[in-house]
Amino acid sequence: MTEGFPPHVSAARVTVLGVQPGDPPFRIVEVDGEFVGRAMSMTDVLEVASEAGIPIHDLDDLDEVRWVGGNKYTWTPQ
Repeated sequence: MTEGFPPHVSAARVTVLGVQPGDPPFRIVEVDGEFVGRAMSMTDVLEVASEAGIPIHDLDDLDEVRWVGGNKYTWTPQ
């Protein structure tokens, strides 16, 4: 039997969902599974999380932010 590494399951409290169509396009930001705001840029993610009491020090840290449907550079619909 071959054992592999289990996939990383993020313990991040902040989740940024996939890009939503709009003018401009946006991404929904959740904290602990609850909607807390919309983001149109990485800066917006930091601001929305901070307003919810969650400081983010590294947008690439999977323990801080979980990106769904793209990464921190994905801001237009696919």
